[in-house]
Amino acid sequence: MLRHVVMVRLTQEMTDAQKEGLRAGLGRLPEVIPEIRSFRFGEDAGLNEGNFDFVVTADFDDADGYLTYRDHPDHKQLVAELMGPFVTKRAAVQFEWPAALPPDLPG
Repeated sequence: MLRHVVMVRLTQEMTDAQKEGLRAGLGRLPEVIPEIRSFRFGEDAGLNEGNFDFVVTADFDDADGYLTYRDHPDHKQLVAELMGPFVTKRAAVQFEWPAALPPDLPG
């Protein structure tokens, strides 16, 4: 299983309507990209100062599934039109999971 996590900081200029459009667009992706196994997104809960504003997590069977998602025209359009114009900072990672725990940590 491969997990993709992306966190963004958004501009103050992004309106509530634009945020709702982003959420609606993201919510549609699992319907049009069957390689997505699990998909979650949301705004930061505001519990810690300095956090990113928004996160997306997506799970795939393997790297090929992730690459299909990454390159899918609907995903690319969403990023270009609904998210990208409002992003001031982005961090992302893809990792295999479940990762093996060190022997001294409980599972």
